[in-house]
Amino acid sequence: MDLRYIRNNIHIKEEDQQRIKDFPVLIGGCGIGSYIAECLLRMGFENFTIADGDIVELSNLNRQNYTNKDIGVKKVIALQDRLQTINPEAKITVFPEFIDKDNLFDIGINHKVAINALDFSSDIPFVFDQYMAKRNIPVVHPYNLGWAGFLTVLPPEGLNLHSLEKAHKTFELNVGKFIVDSLKTKGIETKWFEEFLEEYGKIALTSPPPQLSLGLYLLSGMVSHVVFNLATAKPVKLFPDSYYLSMIR
Repeated sequence: MDLRYIRNNIHIKEEDQQRIKDFPVLIGGCGIGSYIAECLLRMGFENFTIADGDIVELSNLNRQNYTNKDIGVKKVIALQDRLQTINPEAKITVFPEFIDKDNLFDIGINHKVAINALDFSSDIPFVFDQYMAKRNIPVVHPYNLGWAGFLTVLPPEGLNLHSLEKAHKTFELNVGKFIVDSLKTKGIETKWFEEFLEEYGKIALTSPPPQLSLGLYLLSGMVSHVVFNLATAKPVKLFPDSYYLSMIR
């Protein structure tokens, strides 16, 4: 096994380590996607396209994978620099634009999995999902819940997020309702998250959802595990089933 990944041994078989090395991953959105990219890279994935038109702001630093010196820099550029200081041999392709209906087709279709961490302030995340489904690419949807992480995997054929009940004007609240309903069916306590959603509902039309670094750390591990399973042909749960990990019991 490559010396870089020698401490992965036992956990990851050598043939799987080789398989994930060139497995192409698309990350749409380099906020939540920033730590996910690093976790995947350190695990042994070395072929990424990272897409985002946003710049690093001071308010990102409570949770995203950037430092003070990155403020004002495009997120994809700062993230590419960080990833390549970790592994200079990794192939990191950057798409330094906000994804829209016109430029989505410029990203390419050579990916085996896509991570949709795009801002739900528009319908672009849905367009992204539809584009990937047409090209037979599964999509991982991660959500930072502050003290917890939640994700679901959309298969190319099957239900998509358009199927969620639209009880609220803000899509994040609709996702929140879906998460609560999903967890309750599994007998998981949701009181803390329901209280958060109630508070967030008061500011949802004017503010993005508050997030913590802890939730993103949990998510990064969860997403990396799921992407590893997809890359190595191991079973994964598919939407509307989900993955959840919380520090609150």
